[in-house]
Amino acid sequence: MLKDLRISILAVALFTLLTGLGYPLLVTGIAELAFPRQAGGNLVVVDGRTRGSMLVGQSWSGDRWFHGRPPATGKRPYDARASGGSNLGPASPQLTADILERAAALRTGRIAGPLPVELLTASGSGLDPHVTPDGARFQIERVARARGLPRERVASLVEAQVEGRALGLLGEPRVNVLALNLALEQLR
Repeated sequence: MLKDLRISILAVALFTLLTGLGYPLLVTGIAELAFPRQAGGNLVVVDGRTRGSMLVGQSWSGDRWFHGRPPATGKRPYDARASGGSNLGPASPQLTADILERAAALRTGRIAGPLPVELLTASGSGLDPHVTPDGARFQIERVARARGLPRERVASLVEAQVEGRALGLLGEPRVNVLALNLALEQLR
């Protein structure tokens, strides 16, 4: 019986090292070699300064910027360590209050009409870096007015940032808010 116990303990230790350490290190090494930018978090560096990640939403405030989906990460917006949905169900009074507050803020200075859903609700992870093209288009007037730019120029910038479906059929068209705001920063 002791012999069987010893063999079992050795097998657990061996497979723990192989599957818990060896395999993850091998896959990470392959990823670093084959896809270095993606393995490093798709960081965006401008003038030697890291501005963010293309994979994680950023906190943009003020009328001069396009805004992404609301974060669901608690007190520190878009903190990847706190990733996860709010867990508020459709009947939650807090969720209703949050949506009504966001809707009121979006309607400031605008005529009535439908609001893009993604500007009212957080994504499942609370870190989504994208909005729909309609969500970006909804913000064109505000950004153009705040920056003193022609509406058409800002609209063409948005259209240039629309990413299509992956492989032409997967997912939905989207706009990465970080990429859009960095392109907006380049406009003079």
